[in-house]
Amino acid sequence: MNGCLVPCLVKRPGNQLELMISEEMKKSVFPQIYLQPEVHDHLKNVFLNNELLSAVGQVDAERRFQKLLECLSHPPSYTCVRASTHLASLEEIRQKLGEELKQQQMCGPTTGDVSTKILLHPRIPDVLLLPVIGPRPVTQLRSEVVVGALCGNAVLRGAHVFAPGIIATPKFMKRGDVVSVFSDMEGKCTRGAKAFQGKKVFLGNGVSEMDRSRIFCTDEPVKGVGIRMVEPLYQSPCFDGVLPSLAFLQNLPSVLVGHVLGPRPGERILDMCAAPGGKTCHIAALMGDKGEVLALDRIQNKLERIRHNAQILRLHCIKAYCFNSTRAVSSDPAQETEGPPFLPESFDRVLLDAPCSGLGQRPNMANTWSLKEIRSYQPLQRKLFQAAVQLLKRGGVLVYSTCTVTLAENEEQVAWALKAFPCLSLQPQEPHIGSEGMLGAGLSPDQLRLLQRFSPELSWDQTEPDGSSGSPSPLTDRANGDTIGFFIAKFLKS
Repeated sequence: MNGCLVPCLVKRPGNQLELMISEEMKKSVFPQIYLQPEVHDHLKNVFLNNELLSAVGQVDAERRFQKLLECLSHPPSYTCVRASTHLASLEEIRQKLGEELKQQQMCGPTTGDVSTKILLHPRIPDVLLLPVIGPRPVTQLRSEVVVGALCGNAVLRGAHVFAPGIIATPKFMKRGDVVSVFSDMEGKCTRGAKAFQGKKVFLGNGVSEMDRSRIFCTDEPVKGVGIRMVEPLYQSPCFDGVLPSLAFLQNLPSVLVGHVLGPRPGERILDMCAAPGGKTCHIAALMGDKGEVLALDRIQNKLERIRHNAQILRLHCIKAYCFNSTRAVSSDPAQETEGPPFLPESFDRVLLDAPCSGLGQRPNMANTWSLKEIRSYQPLQRKLFQAAVQLLKRGGVLVYSTCTVTLAENEEQVAWALKAFPCLSLQPQEPHIGSEGMLGAGLSPDQLRLLQRFSPELSWDQTEPDGSSGSPSPLTDRANGDTIGFFIAKFLKS
Protein backbone atom coordinates (compact mmCIF):
# COMPACT_ATOMS: atom_id res chain seq x y z
CA MET A 1 0.00 0.00 0.00
CA ASN A 2 2.64 2.52 1.02
CA GLY A 3 5.27 1.80 -1.58
CA CYS A 4 4.49 5.16 -3.18
CA LEU A 5 4.89 7.05 0.07
CA VAL A 6 8.48 8.19 -0.13
CA PRO A 7 9.23 11.01 2.35
CA CYS A 8 11.05 14.01 0.93
CA LEU A 9 13.97 15.33 2.98
CA VAL A 10 14.47 19.06 2.59
CA LYS A 11 17.61 20.82 3.76
CA ARG A 12 16.99 23.61 6.24
CA PRO A 13 19.04 26.57 7.46
CA GLY A 14 21.58 25.31 9.99
CA ASN A 15 22.01 22.08 7.99
CA GLN A 16 18.87 20.56 9.50
CA LEU A 17 16.87 18.02 7.54
CA GLU A 18 13.12 18.29 7.93
CA LEU A 19 10.68 15.58 6.88
CA MET A 20 8.34 17.10 4.33
CA ILE A 21 4.95 15.57 3.63
CA SER A 22 3.25 16.56 0.39
CA GLU A 23 -0.47 17.00 -0.02
CA GLU A 24 -0.58 14.04 -2.43
CA MET A 25 1.06 11.77 0.16
CA LYS A 26 -1.54 12.69 2.77
CA LYS A 27 -4.40 12.02 0.38
CA SER A 28 -3.05 8.57 -0.49
CA VAL A 29 -3.01 7.43 3.15
CA PHE A 30 -6.48 8.21 4.50
CA PRO A 31 -9.77 9.01 2.79
CA GLN A 32 -11.84 12.06 3.65
CA ILE A 33 -13.76 11.88 6.90
CA TYR A 34 -16.93 9.82 6.48
CA LEU A 35 -20.13 11.76 7.25
CA GLN A 36 -23.78 10.84 6.88
CA PRO A 37 -24.93 12.18 3.47
CA GLU A 38 -27.32 14.68 5.05
CA VAL A 39 -24.57 15.98 7.34
CA HIS A 40 -22.13 16.20 4.43
CA ASP A 41 -24.60 18.27 2.40
CA HIS A 42 -25.43 20.49 5.38
CA LEU A 43 -21.77 21.19 6.09
CA LYS A 44 -21.11 21.85 2.43
CA ASN A 45 -23.86 24.47 2.41
CA VAL A 46 -22.23 26.09 5.45
CA PHE A 47 -18.91 26.44 3.63
CA LEU A 48 -20.61 27.57 0.43
CA ASN A 49 -22.85 30.20 2.03
CA ASN A 50 -23.69 33.32 0.01
CA GLU A 51 -21.43 35.69 1.98
CA LEU A 52 -18.43 33.43 1.52
CA LEU A 53 -19.16 32.78 -2.14
CA SER A 54 -19.36 36.52 -2.81
CA ALA A 55 -16.00 37.05 -1.14
CA VAL A 56 -13.90 34.17 -2.47
CA GLY A 57 -15.88 32.60 -5.33
CA GLN A 58 -17.29 29.14 -5.96
CA VAL A 59 -14.00 27.42 -6.79
CA ASP A 60 -12.12 28.54 -3.67
CA ALA A 61 -15.09 27.89 -1.40
CA GLU A 62 -15.51 24.33 -2.70
CA ARG A 63 -11.76 23.75 -2.46
CA ARG A 64 -11.79 24.88 1.18
CA PHE A 65 -14.61 22.47 2.00
CA GLN A 66 -12.81 19.54 0.37
CA LYS A 67 -9.62 20.41 2.24
CA LEU A 68 -11.55 20.37 5.50
CA LEU A 69 -12.88 16.87 4.86
CA GLU A 70 -9.38 15.68 3.98
CA CYS A 71 -7.50 17.15 6.91
CA LEU A 72 -10.01 16.06 9.56
CA SER A 73 -8.98 12.41 9.09
CA HIS A 74 -5.30 13.21 9.77
CA PRO A 75 -3.62 14.32 13.00
CA PRO A 76 -2.33 17.89 13.42
CA SER A 77 1.31 18.58 12.54
CA TYR A 78 2.34 19.14 16.16
CA THR A 79 1.69 17.59 19.54
CA CYS A 80 0.97 20.40 21.99
CA VAL A 81 2.01 20.13 25.64
CA ARG A 82 0.86 22.61 28.27
CA ALA A 83 3.67 23.00 30.77
CA SER A 84 2.84 23.42 34.46
CA THR A 85 4.78 26.64 34.82
CA HIS A 86 3.19 27.21 38.24
CA LEU A 87 5.35 24.30 39.44
CA ALA A 88 8.57 24.74 37.44
CA SER A 89 10.08 26.99 34.77
CA LEU A 90 9.30 26.32 31.12
CA GLU A 91 12.94 25.60 30.34
CA GLU A 92 13.22 23.15 33.24
CA ILE A 93 10.10 21.29 32.06
CA ARG A 94 11.40 21.29 28.49
CA GLN A 95 14.69 19.76 29.60
CA LYS A 96 13.01 17.10 31.76
CA LEU A 97 10.60 16.22 28.98
CA GLY A 98 13.45 15.82 26.53
CA GLU A 99 15.27 13.51 28.91
CA GLU A 100 12.13 11.41 29.50
CA LEU A 101 11.39 10.99 25.80
CA LYS A 102 15.01 10.19 25.03
CA GLN A 103 15.06 7.48 27.68
CA GLN A 104 11.87 5.95 26.39
CA GLN A 105 13.19 6.00 22.78
CA MET A 106 9.74 6.98 21.56
CA CYS A 107 8.15 4.33 23.80
CA GLY A 108 9.98 1.40 22.24
CA PRO A 109 11.80 0.33 19.10
CA THR A 110 11.00 2.18 15.91
CA THR A 111 12.11 2.03 12.31
CA GLY A 112 14.83 4.61 12.00
CA ASP A 113 16.39 7.00 14.45
CA VAL A 114 13.87 9.79 15.01
CA SER A 115 14.94 12.54 17.38
CA THR A 116 12.25 14.49 19.18
CA LYS A 117 12.60 18.24 18.96
CA ILE A 118 10.81 20.26 21.61
CA LEU A 119 9.98 23.78 20.44
CA LEU A 120 8.87 26.81 22.41
CA HIS A 121 5.82 28.73 21.26
CA PRO A 122 6.86 32.38 20.81
CA ARG A 123 3.54 33.85 21.99
CA ILE A 124 2.15 31.36 24.49
CA PRO A 125 4.44 31.16 27.52
CA ASP A 126 3.42 27.72 28.77
CA VAL A 127 3.31 25.73 25.51
CA LEU A 128 5.79 23.20 24.14
CA LEU A 129 5.43 21.85 20.59
CA LEU A 130 6.65 18.48 19.34
CA PRO A 131 6.59 17.86 15.56
CA VAL A 132 4.54 14.89 14.34
CA ILE A 133 6.28 13.00 11.53
CA GLY A 134 4.14 11.28 8.95
CA PRO A 135 2.70 9.65 7.06
CA ARG A 136 5.72 7.35 7.09
CA PRO A 137 6.41 4.49 4.63
CA VAL A 138 5.32 1.45 6.64
CA THR A 139 4.74 -1.96 5.02
CA GLN A 140 1.52 -3.80 5.86
CA LEU A 141 1.74 -7.31 7.28
CA ARG A 142 -0.55 -10.28 6.73
CA SER A 143 -1.46 -10.55 10.41
CA GLU A 144 -4.11 -7.89 11.11
CA VAL A 145 -5.62 -6.43 14.29
CA VAL A 146 -8.69 -4.18 14.09
CA VAL A 147 -9.41 -1.48 16.66
CA GLY A 148 -12.34 0.84 17.23
CA ALA A 149 -12.42 4.33 15.74
CA LEU A 150 -11.71 6.15 19.01
CA CYS A 151 -8.78 3.87 19.72
CA GLY A 152 -7.53 4.39 16.17
CA ASN A 153 -7.67 8.17 16.59
CA ALA A 154 -5.57 7.89 19.76
CA VAL A 155 -2.98 5.74 17.96
CA LEU A 156 -2.58 8.46 15.34
CA ARG A 157 -1.77 10.89 18.16
CA GLY A 158 1.01 8.69 19.55
CA ALA A 159 -0.79 6.23 21.84
CA HIS A 160 -0.32 2.48 22.02
CA VAL A 161 -3.34 0.19 21.57
CA PHE A 162 -5.00 -0.54 24.90
CA ALA A 163 -6.78 -3.87 25.18
CA PRO A 164 -10.36 -2.52 25.51
CA GLY A 165 -10.00 -0.85 22.09
CA ILE A 166 -9.20 -4.09 20.25
CA ILE A 167 -12.11 -5.55 18.26
CA ALA A 168 -10.59 -8.29 16.10
CA THR A 169 -7.33 -10.28 16.05
CA PRO A 170 -5.95 -13.29 14.18
CA LYS A 171 -7.27 -16.61 15.49
CA PHE A 172 -3.99 -17.76 17.03
CA MET A 173 -2.41 -14.42 17.98
CA LYS A 174 0.12 -14.78 20.81
CA ARG A 175 2.10 -12.32 22.87
CA GLY A 176 5.14 -11.19 20.89
CA ASP A 177 3.50 -11.50 17.47
CA VAL A 178 4.12 -8.60 15.08
CA VAL A 179 0.84 -7.35 13.60
CA SER A 180 -0.58 -4.57 11.45
CA VAL A 181 -3.17 -2.38 13.17
CA PHE A 182 -6.27 -1.10 11.35
CA SER A 183 -9.11 1.18 12.42
CA ASP A 184 -12.74 0.18 11.76
CA MET A 185 -14.08 3.26 10.01
CA GLU A 186 -17.82 2.56 10.21
CA GLY A 187 -18.09 0.59 13.45
CA LYS A 188 -19.23 -2.59 11.71
CA CYS A 189 -16.63 -5.04 13.00
CA THR A 190 -17.94 -7.54 15.57
CA ARG A 191 -15.95 -7.77 18.80
CA GLY A 192 -13.99 -11.00 18.92
CA ALA A 193 -13.88 -11.45 15.15
CA LYS A 194 -10.88 -13.29 13.68
CA ALA A 195 -10.86 -11.23 10.48
CA PHE A 196 -12.65 -8.20 9.06
CA GLN A 197 -13.24 -7.33 5.41
CA GLY A 198 -15.15 -4.10 5.94
CA LYS A 199 -13.97 -0.51 5.54
CA LYS A 200 -10.77 -0.03 7.51
CA VAL A 201 -7.60 2.05 7.38
CA PHE A 202 -4.01 1.15 8.18
CA LEU A 203 -2.42 2.79 11.26
CA GLY A 204 0.95 1.05 11.46
CA ASN A 205 2.58 -2.06 12.93
CA GLY A 206 2.97 -3.19 16.52
CA VAL A 207 3.86 -6.07 18.80
CA SER A 208 1.17 -7.91 20.73
CA GLU A 209 1.51 -7.69 24.50
CA MET A 210 -1.28 -10.23 25.10
CA ASP A 211 -2.62 -13.49 23.73
CA ARG A 212 -5.93 -13.29 21.91
CA SER A 213 -7.55 -15.43 24.62
CA ARG A 214 -6.69 -12.85 27.27
CA ILE A 215 -7.88 -9.87 25.23
CA PHE A 216 -11.31 -11.38 24.71
CA CYS A 217 -11.58 -12.99 28.14
CA THR A 218 -15.19 -12.80 29.35
CA ASP A 219 -14.46 -13.27 33.06
CA GLU A 220 -13.25 -9.73 33.74
CA PRO A 221 -12.48 -6.54 31.78
CA VAL A 222 -8.94 -6.55 30.42
CA LYS A 223 -6.77 -3.50 31.03
CA GLY A 224 -3.34 -2.37 29.87
CA VAL A 225 -1.52 -2.16 26.55
CA GLY A 226 -2.66 -4.83 24.11
CA ILE A 227 -0.51 -3.82 21.13
CA ARG A 228 2.67 -1.79 21.51
CA MET A 229 3.12 0.33 18.39
CA VAL A 230 6.64 0.04 16.94
CA GLU A 231 6.07 1.32 13.37
CA PRO A 232 3.28 3.90 13.56
CA LEU A 233 2.18 5.55 10.37
CA TYR A 234 2.44 8.86 12.21
CA GLN A 235 5.46 9.15 14.53
CA SER A 236 4.48 11.04 17.67
CA PRO A 237 5.71 10.79 21.27
CA CYS A 238 3.82 8.58 23.69
CA PHE A 239 3.01 10.43 26.90
CA ASP A 240 1.69 7.53 28.97
CA GLY A 241 3.08 8.23 32.46
CA VAL A 242 5.47 10.95 31.27
CA LEU A 243 5.84 13.85 33.76
CA PRO A 244 2.15 13.76 34.81
CA SER A 245 2.40 16.86 37.02
CA LEU A 246 4.50 18.93 34.62
CA ALA A 247 3.42 18.05 31.05
CA PHE A 248 -0.30 18.11 30.20
CA LEU A 249 -1.39 17.08 26.69
CA GLN A 250 -3.83 19.66 25.35
CA ASN A 251 -4.69 20.93 21.88
CA LEU A 252 -3.19 24.34 21.15
CA PRO A 253 -6.52 26.24 20.78
CA SER A 254 -7.70 24.74 24.07
CA VAL A 255 -4.62 26.12 25.83
CA LEU A 256 -5.26 29.48 24.22
CA VAL A 257 -8.72 29.68 25.82
CA GLY A 258 -7.25 30.10 29.31
CA HIS A 259 -5.01 32.95 28.20
CA VAL A 260 -7.85 34.69 26.36
CA LEU A 261 -10.02 34.46 29.50
CA GLY A 262 -7.19 36.24 31.36
CA PRO A 263 -7.82 35.08 34.96
CA ARG A 264 -6.20 37.06 37.76
CA PRO A 265 -5.25 36.04 41.32
CA GLY A 266 -8.09 36.45 43.80
CA GLU A 267 -10.92 36.33 41.27
CA ARG A 268 -13.98 34.08 41.37
CA ILE A 269 -14.29 32.22 38.07
CA LEU A 270 -16.89 29.78 36.72
CA ASP A 271 -16.16 26.98 34.25
CA MET A 272 -19.66 25.95 33.19
CA CYS A 273 -18.95 22.71 31.28
CA ALA A 274 -15.69 21.71 32.85
CA ALA A 275 -14.99 17.99 32.33
CA PRO A 276 -12.39 16.60 31.95
CA GLY A 277 -10.88 19.67 33.60
CA GLY A 278 -7.96 20.64 31.37
CA LYS A 279 -9.14 24.24 30.98
CA THR A 280 -10.27 24.37 34.62
CA CYS A 281 -6.80 23.46 35.85
CA HIS A 282 -5.17 25.87 33.42
CA ILE A 283 -7.30 28.73 34.73
CA ALA A 284 -6.32 27.87 38.31
CA ALA A 285 -2.64 27.68 37.34
CA LEU A 286 -2.77 31.07 35.58
CA MET A 287 -4.23 32.54 38.79
CA GLY A 288 -1.33 31.14 40.77
CA ASP A 289 -3.84 28.94 42.63
CA LYS A 290 -5.08 32.11 44.36
CA GLY A 291 -8.79 32.73 44.11
CA GLU A 292 -11.71 30.41 43.44
CA VAL A 293 -12.50 28.32 40.37
CA LEU A 294 -15.94 26.69 40.37
CA ALA A 295 -16.27 23.79 37.92
CA LEU A 296 -19.63 22.35 36.89
CA ASP A 297 -20.52 19.26 34.89
CA ARG A 298 -23.70 17.24 34.53
CA ILE A 299 -22.07 13.80 34.76
CA GLN A 300 -20.93 12.66 38.20
CA ASN A 301 -18.12 10.32 37.16
CA LYS A 302 -16.54 13.06 35.06
CA LEU A 303 -16.06 15.15 38.19
CA GLU A 304 -13.57 12.62 39.48
CA ARG A 305 -11.42 13.32 36.43
CA ILE A 306 -11.46 17.03 37.22
CA ARG A 307 -10.49 16.40 40.84
CA HIS A 308 -7.84 13.89 39.81
CA ASN A 309 -6.24 16.36 37.40
CA ALA A 310 -6.33 19.12 40.02
CA GLN A 311 -4.64 16.84 42.55
CA ILE A 312 -1.88 15.81 40.13
CA LEU A 313 -1.24 19.44 39.21
CA ARG A 314 -1.28 20.48 42.89
CA LEU A 315 -4.08 22.98 42.49
CA HIS A 316 -6.26 23.66 45.52
CA CYS A 317 -8.57 26.52 44.48
CA ILE A 318 -10.81 24.30 42.31
CA LYS A 319 -14.22 23.18 43.57
CA ALA A 320 -16.15 20.78 41.34
CA TYR A 321 -19.91 20.17 41.45
CA CYS A 322 -22.26 17.87 39.57
CA PHE A 323 -24.83 20.31 38.24
CA ASN A 324 -26.71 21.28 35.09
CA SER A 325 -25.32 24.68 34.17
CA THR A 326 -28.52 25.73 32.37
CA ARG A 327 -30.03 25.89 35.88
CA ALA A 328 -27.04 27.47 37.58
CA VAL A 329 -28.75 30.83 38.30
CA SER A 330 -30.49 31.01 41.68
CA SER A 331 -33.82 32.78 42.03
CA ASP A 332 -33.48 32.94 45.83
CA PRO A 333 -31.79 36.19 46.88
CA ALA A 334 -31.32 34.80 50.38
CA GLN A 335 -29.27 31.83 49.20
CA GLU A 336 -25.92 31.57 50.96
CA THR A 337 -24.69 28.13 49.86
CA GLU A 338 -21.21 27.83 48.43
CA GLY A 339 -22.18 25.61 45.53
CA PRO A 340 -24.72 25.92 42.70
CA PRO A 341 -27.11 27.43 41.91
CA PHE A 342 -25.41 30.80 42.21
CA LEU A 343 -26.76 34.30 42.68
CA PRO A 344 -26.74 36.54 39.60
CA GLU A 345 -23.54 38.49 38.98
CA SER A 346 -21.46 36.18 41.18
CA PHE A 347 -18.41 35.75 38.96
CA ASP A 348 -15.60 37.93 37.68
CA ARG A 349 -15.10 35.72 34.64
CA VAL A 350 -17.06 32.87 33.05
CA LEU A 351 -15.83 30.23 30.63
CA LEU A 352 -18.47 28.56 28.49
CA ASP A 353 -16.59 25.85 26.62
CA ALA A 354 -19.87 24.62 25.26
CA PRO A 355 -21.01 21.10 24.40
CA CYS A 356 -20.90 20.98 20.61
CA SER A 357 -21.03 18.73 17.55
CA GLY A 358 -17.24 18.27 17.74
CA LEU A 359 -16.76 18.44 13.97
CA GLY A 360 -13.37 20.07 14.40
CA GLN A 361 -11.77 17.20 16.29
CA ARG A 362 -8.76 15.55 14.65
CA PRO A 363 -7.97 12.91 13.69
CA ASN A 364 -11.47 11.65 13.03
CA MET A 365 -12.07 9.30 10.10
CA ALA A 366 -15.80 8.81 10.59
CA ASN A 367 -18.73 10.61 12.18
CA THR A 368 -22.01 8.71 12.16
CA TRP A 369 -24.20 11.38 13.78
CA SER A 370 -27.43 12.40 12.11
CA LEU A 371 -28.19 15.96 11.06
CA LYS A 372 -30.73 16.15 13.88
CA GLU A 373 -27.98 15.38 16.39
CA ILE A 374 -25.64 17.93 14.83
CA ARG A 375 -28.32 20.61 14.99
CA SER A 376 -29.35 19.81 18.57
CA TYR A 377 -26.49 21.76 20.12
CA GLN A 378 -27.41 25.32 19.18
CA PRO A 379 -30.48 25.54 21.47
CA LEU A 380 -28.54 24.03 24.38
CA GLN A 381 -25.66 26.44 23.85
CA ARG A 382 -28.07 29.39 23.97
CA LYS A 383 -29.55 28.22 27.27
CA LEU A 384 -26.07 27.95 28.71
CA PHE A 385 -25.19 31.37 27.29
CA GLN A 386 -28.21 32.97 28.96
CA ALA A 387 -27.14 31.55 32.33
CA ALA A 388 -23.55 32.67 31.75
CA VAL A 389 -24.55 36.29 31.10
CA GLN A 390 -26.71 36.38 34.25
CA LEU A 391 -23.94 34.94 36.41
CA LEU A 392 -21.28 37.36 35.14
CA LYS A 393 -20.60 40.59 37.02
CA ARG A 394 -20.77 43.91 35.21
CA GLY A 395 -17.29 44.59 33.92
CA GLY A 396 -16.65 40.85 33.80
CA VAL A 397 -15.38 38.73 30.92
CA LEU A 398 -17.19 35.84 29.21
CA VAL A 399 -15.33 33.51 26.85
CA TYR A 400 -17.32 31.21 24.58
CA SER A 401 -15.57 28.36 22.76
CA THR A 402 -16.32 25.20 20.78
CA CYS A 403 -14.36 22.49 18.98
CA THR A 404 -16.58 22.48 15.92
CA VAL A 405 -16.62 24.16 12.49
CA THR A 406 -20.30 24.99 11.89
CA LEU A 407 -21.60 28.55 11.62
CA ALA A 408 -24.66 27.75 13.74
CA GLU A 409 -22.55 26.93 16.80
CA ASN A 410 -19.94 29.65 16.29
CA GLU A 411 -20.42 32.92 14.42
CA GLU A 412 -24.22 32.66 14.42
CA GLN A 413 -24.15 32.30 18.21
CA VAL A 414 -22.05 35.46 18.46
CA ALA A 415 -24.48 37.39 16.23
CA TRP A 416 -27.41 36.14 18.32
CA ALA A 417 -25.72 36.99 21.63
CA LEU A 418 -24.90 40.56 20.57
CA LYS A 419 -28.56 41.13 19.69
CA ALA A 420 -30.02 39.27 22.68
CA PHE A 421 -27.74 40.90 25.26
CA PRO A 422 -27.04 44.61 24.56
CA CYS A 423 -24.77 44.60 27.63
CA LEU A 424 -22.26 42.41 25.77
CA SER A 425 -19.54 43.65 23.44
CA LEU A 426 -16.86 41.72 21.60
CA GLN A 427 -13.31 42.21 22.86
CA PRO A 428 -9.86 41.75 21.34
CA GLN A 429 -8.21 38.42 22.15
CA GLU A 430 -4.63 38.05 23.27
CA PRO A 431 -2.81 36.24 21.92
CA HIS A 432 -4.61 36.14 18.58
CA ILE A 433 -2.98 33.35 16.55
CA GLY A 434 -5.98 31.87 14.73
CA SER A 435 -7.87 33.11 11.69
CA GLU A 436 -10.68 35.64 11.93
CA GLY A 437 -14.29 34.51 12.02
CA MET A 438 -15.93 33.00 8.95
CA LEU A 439 -18.34 34.89 6.72
CA GLY A 440 -21.96 33.79 6.69
CA ALA A 441 -23.51 35.02 9.94
CA GLY A 442 -23.94 38.69 9.04
CA LEU A 443 -21.16 39.94 11.31
CA SER A 444 -19.18 43.01 10.26
CA PRO A 445 -15.51 42.77 9.20
CA ASP A 446 -14.49 44.45 12.48
CA GLN A 447 -16.48 41.91 14.47
CA LEU A 448 -15.02 38.98 12.53
CA ARG A 449 -11.48 40.22 13.24
CA LEU A 450 -12.17 40.03 16.98
CA LEU A 451 -13.02 36.32 16.75
CA GLN A 452 -10.62 33.39 16.49
CA ARG A 453 -11.52 30.50 14.23
CA PHE A 454 -8.92 27.76 13.88
CA SER A 455 -9.40 26.49 10.33
CA PRO A 456 -6.92 23.67 9.59
CA GLU A 457 -8.11 23.44 5.99
CA LEU A 458 -6.60 26.87 5.29
CA SER A 459 -3.08 25.78 6.18
CA TRP A 460 -3.09 21.99 5.94
CA ASP A 461 -1.50 21.69 2.51
CA GLN A 462 1.02 24.48 2.97
CA THR A 463 4.60 23.30 2.63
CA GLU A 464 7.22 24.80 4.91
CA PRO A 465 9.09 26.85 2.26
CA ASP A 466 7.08 29.92 1.39
CA GLY A 467 6.04 29.59 -2.23
CA SER A 468 6.41 33.29 -2.93
CA SER A 469 9.87 33.89 -1.49
CA GLY A 470 11.41 30.42 -1.32
CA SER A 471 12.37 31.02 2.31
CA PRO A 472 11.13 28.84 5.15
CA SER A 473 8.21 30.00 7.25
CA PRO A 474 8.47 29.77 11.06
CA LEU A 475 7.53 26.32 12.27
CA THR A 476 5.07 27.81 14.73
CA ASP A 477 3.08 29.36 11.87
CA ARG A 478 2.24 25.82 10.82
CA ALA A 479 1.57 24.80 14.42
CA ASN A 480 -0.89 27.69 14.79
CA GLY A 481 -2.76 26.73 11.62
CA ASP A 482 -2.65 22.95 11.42
CA THR A 483 -4.66 22.31 14.61
CA ILE A 484 -8.06 20.94 15.44
CA GLY A 485 -11.01 23.02 14.25
CA PHE A 486 -11.87 25.44 17.06
CA PHE A 487 -13.64 28.72 17.80
CA ILE A 488 -13.20 31.41 20.47
CA ALA A 489 -15.20 34.58 21.21
CA LYS A 490 -14.52 36.99 24.06
CA PHE A 491 -17.18 39.32 25.49
CA LEU A 492 -17.24 42.13 28.07
CA LYS A 493 -20.40 42.76 30.09
CA SER A 494 -21.05 46.45 30.66
